[in-house]
Amino acid sequence: MNEKILCVDDDANVLAGFQRNLRRRFSIDTAVNGQESLNIVRLRGPYAVVVADMQMPGMNGTELLSKIREISPQTVRIMLTGNADQQVAVEAVNKGHIFRFLNKPCTPETLALALEAGLEQHRLITAEKELLEKTLSGSVKMLTDILSMVEPQIFGRAQMLRDYARGLAAPLGIGSFWELEVAALLSQIAYVTIPAGIIQKDRTGVALNPTEKQIFTRIPEIGNKLLLNIPRLESVARIVLYQNKYYDGSGFPQDAVAGDQIPIGARILRVLSDLIKQEIEGVPRNEILEQMRRRPGAYDPKVIDAAMATLVQDASATKSGQAVLAKDLAPGQVLLSPVMTNDGVLIVPAGTEISQMLIEKLKNFAALSGIKEPIYVKK
Repeated sequence: MNEKILCVDDDANVLAGFQRNLRRRFSIDTAVNGQESLNIVRLRGPYAVVVADMQMPGMNGTELLSKIREISPQTVRIMLTGNADQQVAVEAVNKGHIFRFLNKPCTPETLALALEAGLEQHRLITAEKELLEKTLSGSVKMLTDILSMVEPQIFGRAQMLRDYARGLAAPLGIGSFWELEVAALLSQIAYVTIPAGIIQKDRTGVALNPTEKQIFTRIPEIGNKLLLNIPRLESVARIVLYQNKYYDGSGFPQDAVAGDQIPIGARILRVLSDLIKQEIEGVPRNEILEQMRRRPGAYDPKVIDAAMATLVQDASATKSGQAVLAKDLAPGQVLLSPVMTNDGVLIVPAGTEISQMLIEKLKNFAALSGIKEPIYVKK
């Protein structure tokens, strides 16, 4: 665990005192001004604790610790100042989100106690972050594995959604891509709650009764409720909820949200879902997107433009692949061709990344009804 401490003060004698009195207990670096300390943080950081003097030329302690927070949010920040003015303390706490505020002169014992408390706070912050990240990634993996086992065909479409969305993130200015990626993968998670017989009726074109139609209509709502139970997935859950909402506000959910009020991730999934559905049926991408353009109010024009600029170009690129048998599939391979049963049922669409769970599912299909081989995967 990184437990380095950075002390910043324009008085070299003060820094020498820090080193002399504290180096046996702590790993300490020093800097004589704000800019130097920022350079050190970028080169040697992150630091567990940064201690900064308030009154420094060029950049005061409040400004410095605010910038430290932007660069390294988990760093614990402590302020030292000889100014006892209350307003200075309030400004430092509010702008720099200061953990402790110490007045100078500060005895080595007092500073050491503050540093110990700061290190403990850093341990708590990093442990909580690690726990949340592991919980989040583990929850997402578990849900995708369940979907791949229960409904490999739907899971394959979710993977295609994710892969296509990757190409649209940059041109649409989406900085937090992980939310879009997770939303794409879990957009169909509610399928695990639908009886297999109803899914098969829908897949084969058999007419659904009103109750069955309502079940499919509620897929975004059910997915939203499932994801809201996972910490830090609130924004992802909102994307899933609005994935079937059209740009003019029609569709599900039936509320007043429309246009750019709809989450950008949901607007992307609306376009890509309809694109993939028709593409699997053999319609070329450029034709599908042109048809979408001729439906004003249905789709976000910016998403259509981004898809035309990226996905159509990708579709025309030459792909090289290798032919393998079902038994030779390996996790991480990407399908260039769909996997079909011998009687023509689509199991997994092209573009799907193979997982170990999916391999087990394919083995079962191969044993029961046979799989058309060879299967083409990316080299």
